[in-house]
Amino acid sequence: MSSSPSLPSLERFTLLFPLWTLLAAGLSLAVPGLFAWVAGPVITWGLALIMLGMGLGLAPADFRRVLVRPRSALIGVALQFLVMPSLAALLAWGLRLDPPLAVGLILVGCCPGGTASNVVALIARADVALSVVMTSLSTGLAVVLTPLLTSLLAGRYVPVEGWTLLINVLQVVLVPVALGVALKQGQPGLARRIEPLMPPIAVVAIALIVAGILAGQRQALLSQGLLLLLATVLLHAGGFALGLLVPALLGDGASSRRTISLEVGMQNSGLAVVLARAGGFASPLTALPGAISAVVHSLLGSALAAWWRRRP
Repeated sequence: MSSSPSLPSLERFTLLFPLWTLLAAGLSLAVPGLFAWVAGPVITWGLALIMLGMGLGLAPADFRRVLVRPRSALIGVALQFLVMPSLAALLAWGLRLDPPLAVGLILVGCCPGGTASNVVALIARADVALSVVMTSLSTGLAVVLTPLLTSLLAGRYVPVEGWTLLINVLQVVLVPVALGVALKQGQPGLARRIEPLMPPIAVVAIALIVAGILAGQRQALLSQGLLLLLATVLLHAGGFALGLLVPALLGDGASSRRTISLEVGMQNSGLAVVLARAGGFASPLTALPGAISAVVHSLLGSALAAWWRRRP
């Protein structure tokens, strides 16, 4: 009888998530029909699985850690919702992106940190506990701040239905995370068995979401891809840089600075894609920046983490 995959094997698979995302993106452009099924409900349920995994990874101790050491976490979350939305709006205006792409880029900037940042923090030998806490805090605050900031910053391009966005954030973020937390508290044995499987499942879900969006918008990507790629590279590079610089100016230690940098620079791009599809936006192009963003921040964050890993 074959044995189940060992935890180290699952971890190795998870740590290679930028490679899987890049391969899925390339394959979707070469053979777009292969990912035609990744649309609508599949994308929504994929993100729900990611959020469920985040909930399974949370415990009361994580929230106590914020109370014991709130400064770094609060600095990081404040930067998350100040730097990235402002930078996204500035780039959309400066690069004169088409309205659907401008709104999509702003939506990416207004999203919270994603679970990918926790994996990259592990690679970088940064403060993984702080990364998890910041992701959790920003995800909770996103229920209100993501619809609010998107309405404020993207409303100049197209009408933004703030209430529709709010309802969708509640459905695809709050409910799955709360379910994960409840499962961990109510059925700890079952949660312990499921939890190691959730990071690789999240990696597969992110790769499929990216592939599905890129396959559906292949022509638009080929015609406007370079400008959009430039916008997302500048957005995430700016997040990494300011996430490192501001805590340094405030006197945080090296581990905290690296963690905040990774957390600010890496967004929950899957959430941006789902909200672009279900948030009342007329153009399907609004989802394209989120898909590009998932590839870009994964590659940039992993390269930065590999560099830091050699400099503990």
